[in-house]
Amino acid sequence: MRRVPRPAVFVAGLSLLVVGGGCRQSSVPPEAHRETRTDVRELAPAPGALALPLKAGSVRFAVIGDSGRGDQAQHEVARQMIEWRAKFPFEFVVMLGDNIYPPHGPDDYLKKFEEPYGPLLDAGVTFHAAIGNHDLDTELNYAKFNMEGRRYYTFRRNEHRVEGLAGAGVRFFVLDSRSMNPDQLAWLQSELGKSETDWKICYFHHPIYTSGRYANGARGLRLALEPILIDGNVDVVLSGHEHFYERIHPQHGISYFISGGAGSLRAADIRRASPLIARGFDTDFHFMMMEVSGDTLYFQAISRTGATIDAGSITRKPASLP
Repeated sequence: MRRVPRPAVFVAGLSLLVVGGGCRQSSVPPEAHRETRTDVRELAPAPGALALPLKAGSVRFAVIGDSGRGDQAQHEVARQMIEWRAKFPFEFVVMLGDNIYPPHGPDDYLKKFEEPYGPLLDAGVTFHAAIGNHDLDTELNYAKFNMEGRRYYTFRRNEHRVEGLAGAGVRFFVLDSRSMNPDQLAWLQSELGKSETDWKICYFHHPIYTSGRYANGARGLRLALEPILIDGNVDVVLSGHEHFYERIHPQHGISYFISGGAGSLRAADIRRASPLIARGFDTDFHFMMMEVSGDTLYFQAISRTGATIDAGSITRKPASLP
């Protein structure tokens, strides 16, 4: 089913598609086809409370970006991850790039990864990395990043119901946004087309939507990537690079998050007038937790001090439904 074109309003040289009182900034025609959409509902947990429902058999993971400094801030965020895992036992962590910052040395992986996240690694938590602009290609072969020599790759996790039957499937598509060449784009289009999972989550370092300083670069990447994400029915996109947290109003039915503050911070770097912002946080470091159960993904972003900075749920629905 193709969407009916809607009027566009041009602001600061960008095409903004106004839909239902919100704002959509896009590089593709408004009638672009997609079979599903995501509806977002915000949650307001009490201080220190878990907003995620811990449903039986759900897929549970954490999200970190721009983490690899090896400094006090990274260690403090890591300690929050360890403390919150006692409430929400996530099984794996997705890394959004800039996993190991320069200066590079022989003890990089120890100081900037294994020491901060040691208790998680010892508990069997696995890490699945995307590569960022500050990362060396040698990271592709670092076993604990699970890239297995690949610049881009995919993996799947399944929800397991109490009765032993498989529930929702979640497939992750991990890209190298440093060089979005034709081979990688063709691979992504093919893999999305083959995937029959309920949820499709794509993550890579550079955002294609942002209210930060890299908005111009985001436009170029968006031209290449967004049509494939829409046609491939991607539900959620995670990126880093901007050193803050931002949840963006859904664009063409896709929910976008920027989470680049697990070890890096640019205070007051979000442009508050941006129509993209659903929620932003640029005053401290952070990480995220996510849970998938059935047609709903739950999210909670946590600051370095343990405060909840954003929480909510995203529900997948057929695009044809109201």
